[in-house]
Amino acid sequence: MFLDKINTKSSGLLLYGITPPKSETPPEKVSIIAEKTLARLIDLDIDALIIYDVQDESTRTTEERPFPFLAALDPFDFASQYLSSLQIPKIIYRPAGKFSKEELRQWIGHLKHNSFYPVFVGVPSPDFKPITSLPEAYEIWREFSEESVIGAVTIPERHAVLKDEDQRMLDKMNHGVSFFVSQCVFDLDYAKQMLIDLVKTCESTKRELPTVIFTITACGSKKTLQFMEWLGIHLPVAVKENLLNSENILAESVTLVLQIAKELIDFCKTNQIPFGFNIESVAIRKEEIEASIDIVNQIKVMLQENGVRA
Repeated sequence: MFLDKINTKSSGLLLYGITPPKSETPPEKVSIIAEKTLARLIDLDIDALIIYDVQDESTRTTEERPFPFLAALDPFDFASQYLSSLQIPKIIYRPAGKFSKEELRQWIGHLKHNSFYPVFVGVPSPDFKPITSLPEAYEIWREFSEESVIGAVTIPERHAVLKDEDQRMLDKMNHGVSFFVSQCVFDLDYAKQMLIDLVKTCESTKRELPTVIFTITACGSKKTLQFMEWLGIHLPVAVKENLLNSENILAESVTLVLQIAKELIDFCKTNQIPFGFNIESVAIRKEEIEASIDIVNQIKVMLQENGVRA
């Protein structure tokens, strides 16, 4: 079970991440999308399903957004109303700062009733004034923490610039966070340096390491690559050139992310870091969705060969 694996610091977790349908989607079309989602996940060997909260981050940067922003359905509503037949834990993202304390308290209560788990994320732009702070949100979660776990997001790119991601993670661990889901990893050096500093910080403070779940995703087009960079995902120059110059960018990206996964497995095993993977599938093209399923299955084999998954 997902809960047990997090509590026992077991490595080898496999998660799958999706976004809900757009909010303007008619209910009958939402049902069709949900049926297709269930069909491709029902036989997939994963420990939990992540449903992201889609936010408009256009004010975060002055650069033009490669794709227009389209609001999506609430992830809790989509999961509880349309995906209930999928008998695996659901992890629901929510920007805590956009809600009052009472709204968060009710929401967390609904999560626990459905055996869902929360991940609180930041507000969409630096100038947004939070209604509820993250520490306040974590304190509300503690009221429901029995038989539950809470996660947070970690960003290696932020650590490359500010050098404090390890401390940010420790602060969240002090509020009860036991697992972290990374932003999509395309720069191994960034990820490894963050992990090295996290290990040092946990050793110096005599804290157990949290479980780190690395998000892996395929890149199906040049436009998608541009969007990843707009989101703040760093692609090393050589990686970017290989993708842009390849005859099949999707196939090349699958090869790339599988190599990244292999190196992360080796690194985490060597440094005794509890770890897992979240394979993200947010594209609508059939080829990219199929690629995400292939990545799940191939990483599962890697984990089994390394003795961290049955």
